[in-house]
Parts: sequence; C-alpha cells; structure tokens
Amino acid sequence: MWPSCWSRSEPMRGLAAWAAVGLGIAVPVVLAAGSPLLAWREPVYIAAGFAGIFALGRMLLQPLLAAGLLPLVPRALGRRVHVWTGSALVALVLLHVGGLWITSPPDVVDALLLVSPTPFSAWGVVAMWAVFGAAGLAVLPRRMGPRVWRRAHTAAVVLAVIGTAVHAVQIEGVMEPVTRALLCAGVLGATGWAVWTLRAWAPRRRA
Repeated sequence: MWPSCWSRSEPMRGLAAWAAVGLGIAVPVVLAAGSPLLAWREPVYIAAGFAGIFALGRMLLQPLLAAGLLPLVPRALGRRVHVWTGSALVALVLLHVGGLWITSPPDVVDALLLVSPTPFSAWGVVAMWAVFGAAGLAVLPRRMGPRVWRRAHTAAVVLAVIGTAVHAVQIEGVMEPVTRALLCAGVLGATGWAVWTLRAWAPRRRA
C-alpha cells in the first residue's frame, strides 16, 4: 500500500523522472567513453575531459535539488545534498582545469588570460569563476543578508550554467553532439525552472 499522501501514480511518475535525469547524464558519458578520439589522447587529458563531462551532468542535478523539484526527495534533504554535490562540482572543475594544465600549460594560461584563439576557452573560464563564486557565496549568507545572498548566488549560478553550456557545445571533442546538446538544454531548462520556482529575484513578503 502506498503512503496516504501519494496517489498510486505518483511513485511511478517519480521513478520515471529519476530515470529521465539519470539517462540524460549517463548516456552522454557512455557515448563519450566510446569515442574513437580517445585513442589519441593521454590518460591525464582523458581524465580532465571526463571531469568536465561529469561536471556538466552534475549541473543538471544541482538546481533540481535546490528547488525541491526531484520527485520522492523532500526539499530539506534535497538542499542538504545540494551542498555536498556543489562541493563535488567544484572538485570536478578543479580536476578538469588541473588536468588540462598538466597536459598543456600554455593553453590554460592563454585561456585564463582570455587571449586564447578558441572562443570556447573564454566561456569555460567565465563558467569556472562563476562556479567558484557560487560556491564561495555558500559560506556568506548570514553576513550578506538572505535577499542579497539569494540574488548574488542565483546570478553566479545562471552565469555558470550559460557559460558551461556555450563552452560545451562549441568544443569538437569526444562528446556525441546530439546528446551533448540535449544535456546542455536540460541543464539550462532545469536552472530556469528552479529560478522560477524559488522566485530568487522576488522580494520576500513581510509577515
């Protein structure tokens, strides 16, 4: 018997939603793992690239957890998990950039200085700093005030998501183009849905 607060169809819809999210993350990873381009890459470069792919997938989960939009997951639990997965996202970004630095320091320096001839590099750097900014703001809510913090964190997240999506779609690498585009669209859509749900820009009503 289902709990009284659920209809019989709700658990099935929840599982279907989880399956869609899981496939949206897993399929691009699996297809990337089968790319023939991997045969010509160094192990460190491959690890750095997949750290970036996993970070993109993590960005699909982050807004859904923050806004309580994942079925069968209470909002309070989702927000706690959001903090831990946010830390994992920062670690993945560091692994991504660090691995690229090991394989080609001049390219990373050019990217960080925004003088790289490849446009996707600049978008990646913007996204990186936005991720770091959003994570850094996680320790400042009480000092900044809740309204200012919500808007600053949301702005950093939106910039990180847009920068990451543009960065990803411009790279001709191991990711399969269609599933890559669908994952980027999913990340953008989930972020927009979460921002709308949380009304991050709206002033709080006084009691």
